[in-house]
Amino acid sequence: MNFRWADGVQQLPELAAELVRMNVDVIFAPSSTMVEPARQATKTIPIVFANHGDPIGTGHVASLPRPGGNITGLSELVTDLNAKAMEMLREAVPGATRIGVLWNPTTPSQVPGLQSIKAAGEKLGLALHMVSATRAEDFDAALASMARESVGGIFVVPSPLTLMQRAPLAELALKHRLPTMFSARENAEAGGLMSYGVDRNDLVRRAALYIDKILKGAKPADLPVEQASKYQLVINLKTAKALGLELPWFLQQRADEVIE
Repeated sequence: MNFRWADGVQQLPELAAELVRMNVDVIFAPSSTMVEPARQATKTIPIVFANHGDPIGTGHVASLPRPGGNITGLSELVTDLNAKAMEMLREAVPGATRIGVLWNPTTPSQVPGLQSIKAAGEKLGLALHMVSATRAEDFDAALASMARESVGGIFVVPSPLTLMQRAPLAELALKHRLPTMFSARENAEAGGLMSYGVDRNDLVRRAALYIDKILKGAKPADLPVEQASKYQLVINLKTAKALGLELPWFLQQRADEVIE
């Protein structure tokens, strides 16, 4: 195996090109952020993803049953997840009429995903304050902007950045007294208020089966994109107490894990 690790998205195109020059058999690119530079680097080497937010909306596959090119893998069904997570954030802060949305323009799947967030906000009668952040250094100003707008909570659209920088992001949310909803359990474990999303470990294990099939001769174009089947709600009661927030009992009862 040949591993490549980027400190920022700007390094990804060269790393993808390097793997292509090495003529590897398969490129494992977990999310849309990694798939896009790999897609630009090769149209022939198979590319497998594990937690893509929206493979159709980004144009990375033609359809879920028939991907049609050299890319396939597992999808998070982010459109449905966004709506459900927004609903649970509203339940956690029932008096809120305005919600902040933190998103990252460098994550390809977020652009189509934002439409589902806007639709969910409209359905719930919430005004949304959208703020983008492409670097960890942008977080403080983004959250300060939301605090000035008196948002009742923050919906954080998932990206590799918000996962890797989960500890400082959770600290800043506490500093600004803002309840947060994430998709990755690691964000809740790091101090975020809640997370609702897929079991990413399960998706990675399933992606390994795709890689095995491709190495045995299967073509990505013929391997249907599978969807996530395991979901987790994690609530951090320690963070709730720090925020002075009394979470509804029915919400706590639905949690797969409660951090106390």
